[in-house]
Amino acid sequence: MAGVAIDVRDLTHGYDTPRGPLRVLDGVTMSLPAGGYGAVTGTSGAGKTTLLAVLGGLERPDSGQALVGGQDVARLTGDDLAAYRRTTVGFVFQHFGLLDTLTAAENVELACTLAGVAPSRRRARAAELLDAVGLSARARHRPAALSGGERQRVAIARAMANSPALLLADEPTGNLDNESAERVVHLLEALRAEHGCTLVVVTHAPALAARAHDRFWLERGALVEPAR
Repeated sequence: MAGVAIDVRDLTHGYDTPRGPLRVLDGVTMSLPAGGYGAVTGTSGAGKTTLLAVLGGLERPDSGQALVGGQDVARLTGDDLAAYRRTTVGFVFQHFGLLDTLTAAENVELACTLAGVAPSRRRARAAELLDAVGLSARARHRPAALSGGERQRVAIARAMANSPALLLADEPTGNLDNESAERVVHLLEALRAEHGCTLVVVTHAPALAARAHDRFWLERGALVEPAR
């Protein structure tokens, strides 16, 4: 696996609200090298999660480009968009996004299932990744039996299931205590270093943002000069 470069150009996106149009992204332009480590910070409602959703192919912007590895994610449709979500990008969400009825191993396997991986290979992949995040002994536990930090580590394992070139983490430590948060951050950084993927983290935590190599601050949908 190798990381992908990100090149966002004049990105705009908005929503219709009862009070009128709301501009969430307002001409955002930013770049990150292949294998880079970027943090996007800003106040609530600044557009951080929307930017991540555009990069992940979950939101289509109103205008501009979102180039990931040279392809404009904003223009992908149908099977091409589905393939991008399955194989190029991995997501880690603040609220974990695990299915309560599945075990930790089954949650990780699910990402492989959606990518058409054979049953024996996806079981092996889930076991490999749960071992990598220190949860081999918890593979048969459902999310309700796991701590917040453990659930986030399962979510990270699931995000890495198909060896993504781009790993997107939206407030990955937002629901965790300090010890669990530190472990999750170290895990994300170790996975990036080991696999060479590009890592983009959205966070409110200054200490987490300071660890990134490139930092971007959003204010009311506009990008302020990156702090280095």
